[in-house]
Order: sequence, then structure tokens, then C-alpha cells
Amino acid sequence: MSDMLPTLDYKLPDDHYLNATYGSGRSIRSWLLTTDHKRIALLYLCTVTVFFFIGGIFATMIRIHLLTPGGTLVTPETYNKLFTMHGVAMIFFFLIPSIPAVLGNFLIPMMIGAKDLAFPKINLLSWYIYVIGGCFVLYSFGTGGLDTGWTFYTPLSSVYSNSAVTPAVIGIFINGFSSILTGLNFIVTIHTMRAPGMTWFRLPLFVWAHYATSLVMILGTPVVAITLLLAGLERMFHLGFFNPALGGDPILFQHLFWFYSHPAVYIMVLPAMGVVSEIIPTFARKPIFGYSFIAGSSIAIAVIGFLVWAHHMFVTGESTYAALTFSFLSYLVAIPSAVKVFNWTSTLYKGSISWDPPMIYALGFIGLFVIGGLTGLFLAALGLDIHVHDTYFVVAHFHYIMVGGAVMGYVGGLHFWWPKITGRCYPEALSRFAAVVLFIGFNLTFFPQFILGYLGMPRRYHTYPPEFQVLNVLSSAGASILALGYLLPMIYFAWSMRYGKVAGPNPWPATGLEWKTASPPPTENFHVTPEVTWEPYDYKNRPDLGLSAGAPSPAPAHGDD
Repeated sequence: MSDMLPTLDYKLPDDHYLNATYGSGRSIRSWLLTTDHKRIALLYLCTVTVFFFIGGIFATMIRIHLLTPGGTLVTPETYNKLFTMHGVAMIFFFLIPSIPAVLGNFLIPMMIGAKDLAFPKINLLSWYIYVIGGCFVLYSFGTGGLDTGWTFYTPLSSVYSNSAVTPAVIGIFINGFSSILTGLNFIVTIHTMRAPGMTWFRLPLFVWAHYATSLVMILGTPVVAITLLLAGLERMFHLGFFNPALGGDPILFQHLFWFYSHPAVYIMVLPAMGVVSEIIPTFARKPIFGYSFIAGSSIAIAVIGFLVWAHHMFVTGESTYAALTFSFLSYLVAIPSAVKVFNWTSTLYKGSISWDPPMIYALGFIGLFVIGGLTGLFLAALGLDIHVHDTYFVVAHFHYIMVGGAVMGYVGGLHFWWPKITGRCYPEALSRFAAVVLFIGFNLTFFPQFILGYLGMPRRYHTYPPEFQVLNVLSSAGASILALGYLLPMIYFAWSMRYGKVAGPNPWPATGLEWKTASPPPTENFHVTPEVTWEPYDYKNRPDLGLSAGAPSPAPAHGDD
């Protein structure tokens, strides 16, 4: 077990991106008008954290309400709004932008040896678009809320709902442009701004994952944006796109919505897979097993992910042949994910494992993602899907992928790169404890929901039969533990920015280019453009790291363990 490298001989640089130009570097104006990808990443970090806690408050109220079978906290109408607003805040304004907009923005230029993204001003514009879209959604939350479900199914959302659907739809439509611009920026940057020697098969797997994610962002986001815009136009002007009374087809909305929203699952989880692909070799002190297969599986997930949308619609009356086709494709998309898990575990085999906090999060991700993926195969089976469709089984599966996967990867990535972002260490004993608390709290929250769903408890109901109370109380108790697991990192990250020990440029140590510059990095990332002469994750032929293959990790730097 090891901690970060000693930092006795290292001091924070006098001039870095956080305080650049001293006189104006700390002013609000210098942040709001910045074109530095690192500062924009921190702007995103602040805003997505706000939406995370807004969504978390709604989730807390849901779990408190479900402590009793009759549900005494809120009215049925308010309950409908709570789970809708929870989904909208978490999916569109936290999960989708979290890793790409925060960690991707911060790291991709440094990982490829560039000074910034290809379009710095467009990068800043994407954040402002995100904020504008978020303001519309927050306005809808404060003026009646939403009660349509985060999927906005028509004709409920376009005709019958009396809640504030229109500003929410406009906000999500606007926010879509933020994703499109971010994806475009990443693709152009990766194609055109790699350092000398940074060939495609020397790219970090984090970059490969974001390249695949960016393809999904560019190709899929316009579809859902236009679909929600059409639903809003139908609501405002009584048009007949989806309203059967006017010649429309509500099933068409589902096809268009899920054509994006299933690939959106991979927008959320592919970047987390990229994070895990960086953490595993670093703390196993081994080259990643099957680098080209992991890189190729990211592209395969992005491509096949566009072909499976109708497995959300097995109960809509689609033809048997279509259902069989989408069932087969849903099993097929599991193969590249399985390739990643196999290669991660093979990398761990006979590695020199160090139980640093990022590694604990990465291992937690693998465990939770495997459970989520395997239960997804249940939903790809035609007969079983009909039994558990719209039950808490789906809720549990979705959260094992999105919260157990995407959020675990996001928090693990923050722990991995926090010393690079701030130049300071966090208390590692407490961070290990937080990782374990989060893992236990998550499983206690959502595993009982698999059983509830299999037994037939439908989702989105504000009441339930008394025989389901024990499992619901377990789930609510787990949610309180899970909340502690999320609050702790926020507290000690904030503490570390002022009181944490100086980290040094490469505290773990790791092989990527981002670790070859100062911590925190200078505004231009590198004073001299680096030249890449080594293969990715090569711990055997990197004497500059002070390690050889299988060598033990460095001695502890902290006195808190």
C-alpha cells in the first residue's frame, strides 16, 4: 500500500493557470472570459456540481417518501415532479457533461502535447450555452416543475401535462449545442494538434474513449434536440407530429428519442471507461493488456450503440422480427464492453497493485459496471424484458451503469488528477474511507431494487404494497450512506486546495504527457512542445519514472495512514 511520492524538494510554481498574470488572474472577469481549457474545465466542474446536488436533493426526497408504503412526504403530483426533475438534472446537466466537459477539457490537450483545444473561444461558448440551457431548466423547476418523466413521452408532454414543460424542453435543446461543440472541439484537436511522435496508437486510452464519445455527441445530439423541439412546438402551436388526434404518431417520438438516448448511455460511461483505463495500469505498474483492443472497443461501442435503441420499446407492439433483431444487437454491444473488462482484469493479473484511492474507485467501477452490464442482458431478452419492463429492475440496472459506472469513474478520475489540477494532495486515509462508503452505500441503495422489480414493483409509483417496505427501507438507508460517500470528497477536496501537501509534477507516478509538466500546469501547458518517443503505459522502459516492471510503488508521503 502506498501513497503519493514525497514532495520535500518540490514547490508550487510561481506562475500557473490558476493565478496567471497575478494582477488579473484571480479576478472574476479573467475567469468568465478565459479561453484556457483548464479554467473552462473548472467552470464546468462548479456548474455540474451544482446540478449534481440539485438532482441529489430530489433523489433524497424520493427515498424519504418511499420509506412508508403510503408515502406521506409529498402528494402524488409532487412525486411525479420529483423523479422527473431528478432525471433531467442528473442526466442532461450532470452525467452527460461531467467527465468530457471537466476531465476531458482539462486533460486532452495535455495528454496529446497541445497548448489548448483547437477552438478555445468555442470551448468557452460551450460553457455559456450550458449555463443558459441550465437556467431555462432551473426556471422550469421553480415555476411549477415537470411531471412528464425525463423521457418527455408524448402526448403527455406535448398535450396533456400542466407543468412547465416548454422552458425545460428549450433548455435541453439549447444545452445540446454545448455537447455538439465540445465533441467537435475534441475531434479536431485530436486529429490536428498531437505532439511529434504522438501517433494514433500512442494516444492514451482516455483520449480514445473521448474520441468515440465525441462521435456520438456530434451524430446523436442533434436528433434528440430536434425531437424535443418538435414536442415543444406541438405543445405551443398544436401541431401534429406526435399527437394521434392530429395524425401524429407517439411511437415515432420514442424511436427518435431512444435513437439518441441509448447512445447517450455511452456518452456517460465511455469516458468513465477511459478514466479506468488510465488508473488500472498506473496502480498495477504494468502496461495495459491489449491496448489496441481497448481502443478499438471504444469505437465499436460508439458504432453499435446507435443500432440498439428499440430494445427500449419491446412492449410498444413492434414486429417480432424487429424485436429479435434489436435483441441480438443488444447482446452484440455487450461484447466490446466485455473486452474492456477482460483486459482490465488481465492487466491487474500479477501486477504490483497499490491501493491508492483512484485504484479503489476503479475497482469499484469494474464491479458495479459488471453487475449493471449483466442485468442489461436480462433486459435484452424478449420474454424477461416484458416481465420487468417499467419496474424497479430497470431503475436498478440504469443506476448501476450510470451512478455505479459513470459517477464512480468521474469521482475516481477527480482523485487521480486532483494533484495535477490543484498541485496539492488530499488526505488519502479519508479518501479511501470515502471510496468504501460510496461502494457500500451504492449497493445497499440499488441492489434491493433488483429484487423489488423482479417481484413486480413498478417504477414511478408514489405508493407500493406493504410487503415491499423492508426492501424500500434498505434502499433509503443505503441512500443516506451514499450521500455521505459523495459529500466527503467535496469536503476534503476543498480542504486540500489550501492545506494539502504539495504534490509534485508526477506523484503517482504515471506515464502520460500530462504528468511531465508542472502541477498546477502553466497556462500554455508545456514550456517546450514535448516529443513522444515511448509507447503508452510502458513502465518497463521508462527510467525517468524510477520504476521497472513489477517494481514496488514508492514510499508513503503522508503521515495519516
